[in-house]
Amino acid sequence: MSSLDKTDEKIISILKADARKAFVEIAQEIGLSESAVRRRVKNLVDIGAIKKFTIEMGLSNKTSAITLISVSPSTDTSKVSERLKSLKGVDTVYEITGQYDIVAIVSAPTIAEINKSIDEVRRINGVDDTNTVIILRTVG
Repeated sequence: MSSLDKTDEKIISILKADARKAFVEIAQEIGLSESAVRRRVKNLVDIGAIKKFTIEMGLSNKTSAITLISVSPSTDTSKVSERLKSLKGVDTVYEITGQYDIVAIVSAPTIAEINKSIDEVRRINGVDDTNTVIILRTVG
């Protein structure tokens, strides 16, 4: 991949914040013509600097769950926590005190996908037990 100049970096930064921003608006923001921005974005895609344009869904379009996890006494809790952070759907991991050792916040578009994530959690070496609750509503 060829090196990017400051203008390319500005365009990428703008698109990271809002991938739907019109080329005209980007052009006005950085002082280029709309056609120059369009050419630069096409080039950034062609050279692989931009791999894809995507969306981030709002909270109303996903289901979340809280999973309480017990770790076997012979297992290092921090190793389980690190493994959890790498799983698809796991948003946040907390090490806690009490009956359970770890809390993981899991999100996915459907409950079926949450179940898949929880199955992955249960397969982690050292996980003794899990207790998962689905979040019905966020208040406030």
